[in-house]
Amino acid sequence: MTAMVLSFLLPAQTTPGSTPAAPASPPPDPTAGLTGVSLWDYIKDGGLISYIMIALSIVALALVIRNALYIRRARHIPLDLAQKLDMAMAAGSLDDAARACSGEHADSFLARVMGMALERVRRSAFGNLEIRSAVEDAGAAETERMHRMNDYIGIIAAVGPMLGLLGTVVGMIGAFRTIGTLTGAARSTQLATFMSMALVNTAEGLIVAIPCTIMFAIYRRRIEEIVDDASRVMERLISHVSAPAPAPSPRPSPRPVAAAREVDRA
Repeated sequence: MTAMVLSFLLPAQTTPGSTPAAPASPPPDPTAGLTGVSLWDYIKDGGLISYIMIALSIVALALVIRNALYIRRARHIPLDLAQKLDMAMAAGSLDDAARACSGEHADSFLARVMGMALERVRRSAFGNLEIRSAVEDAGAAETERMHRMNDYIGIIAAVGPMLGLLGTVVGMIGAFRTIGTLTGAARSTQLATFMSMALVNTAEGLIVAIPCTIMFAIYRRRIEEIVDDASRVMERLISHVSAPAPAPSPRPSPRPVAAAREVDRA
């Protein structure tokens, strides 16, 4: 009995010439296969629609950079152009003002609007009386043109989630078809492939749409601020040449009744 108890408490002794037992192997790590997965592997899992989303994101990035460089207040309301127009129109020289609009800042909002308005005034039979309506019409057209430049980002923001949803639907169709046609290990492999396609396309659609939506709102607000600032500048400019409203003619005072009677007697 004593020998049996000691055999449980004391470590086992290896006899000379005997081979020790091999240690037990550790359990497999379930995350070992995920460490080698790269971003490109996820993109490939998305299939054809995933490549389309990558191309769309490159176009969106180019448009965001283009708008960041183009939609700036200093570009569309240059200080030196505003000063030249102010001096020319205060002196009543519309020709000098038109030449200033066709100079180095011809691509700015202020130059485009004032250039079109002055050209309309010079061709109109009403002359300076036409300048206010000409500036309003030219400003509305130029504002619409700037918003159209920003609308491309809004289109991508709307199309991105729809393409992601299309990829999700394609992946789910493949997953359900796999469940109905395959069995065993092959079914598990194909099912995982199609589910990965669905989720990757969903994620890519959101990754493209969220930044585009934010930048579209930012640039839209910036365009409105530029238009408001330019409107104040142009209001001061056209006040130099717009004709004042004619003063109302004084009403003739009625003749006194007594004076009228004396004139009639005479």
